[in-house]
Amino acid sequence: MKTRLLVTLLAAAISTAAHAQQPAAAPAEPKPFQAGKPLAATNEKGVFTPMSSNVKVYGSFRFSESCTFDAQKNLIVAMNAGIDQALTQNDGYVSLINPDGSVHTSKWIGATRDGLTLHHPRGSAISNGVLYTVDEGMLRSFDLATGQPLKAVEVTGSTFLNGIGVAKDGTAYISNTRAPEVIWKVTPEGVTSKFVEGAPLAAPNGVAVDNDGNVVVVNINNNAVLTFDTSGKLIKTENAVEGGNDGLVITEDGTKYTSSVRFGSVSKIAPGKPAEVIASGIPSAASMCYDSVQKQLVIPMNPNDALAFIKL
Repeated sequence: MKTRLLVTLLAAAISTAAHAQQPAAAPAEPKPFQAGKPLAATNEKGVFTPMSSNVKVYGSFRFSESCTFDAQKNLIVAMNAGIDQALTQNDGYVSLINPDGSVHTSKWIGATRDGLTLHHPRGSAISNGVLYTVDEGMLRSFDLATGQPLKAVEVTGSTFLNGIGVAKDGTAYISNTRAPEVIWKVTPEGVTSKFVEGAPLAAPNGVAVDNDGNVVVVNINNNAVLTFDTSGKLIKTENAVEGGNDGLVITEDGTKYTSSVRFGSVSKIAPGKPAEVIASGIPSAASMCYDSVQKQLVIPMNPNDALAFIKL
């Protein structure tokens, strides 16, 4: 019995030593980024077949916080925050949606996690062929044609980046909704600075750049619609009908539209006219976008996992 036990222990020791001498496995080579494909299936013959035009699929959202519109592709680009980051990190994705609300590409950015980091995308904007989104303290940009990640700029000192507007030269203006209340400025070279800080900001959220290059901001904690020139000077204060505003759109004629995430209304502020409510009862009306081809507002509805459409 003692001999058998000794042999067993010796064999175990030799096995352990052999494993210890083996070189560690080389880390897997990172795979390149790949954009997702439009809805399709592989048929019985093994042919990858795009979905036929007489089929419409709706949905494909997971806490959609914002959208923007790609006029060249005639598609709505919707940000999806995914699961709570305390449970699963790096699961945000971007969907492409047809103008009628049906799904074009369920996961365009985020079909795989190869070459991609996208945790919880919030506000979004398009400028000069680039898609911008804010994501957990970062400004991320993607090639609008391919979905390929381009840059990631950390906004040091931010606490809750939310809305974004981008000027023609690629300068981004980003709201920090929680204290300290700030509008951050990020240059195309990635230099960050505080553009506006403190009052009259009151939980700033939606940001847009108007036709004159001014920066327009809406607050959640009141109904103010604030216009700042490029130096950060307040030059105009307007008011939506209701407060709690999240989304902001400015159309070609200078008309402003705001969406209230707290109270479910959409206010219209035409130049020189008082604000009016054009839609109401929209739960969690978040950071909307303007479809300039079909002339409609598109409003993500956050935890409702849906988009609302308003023809103008």
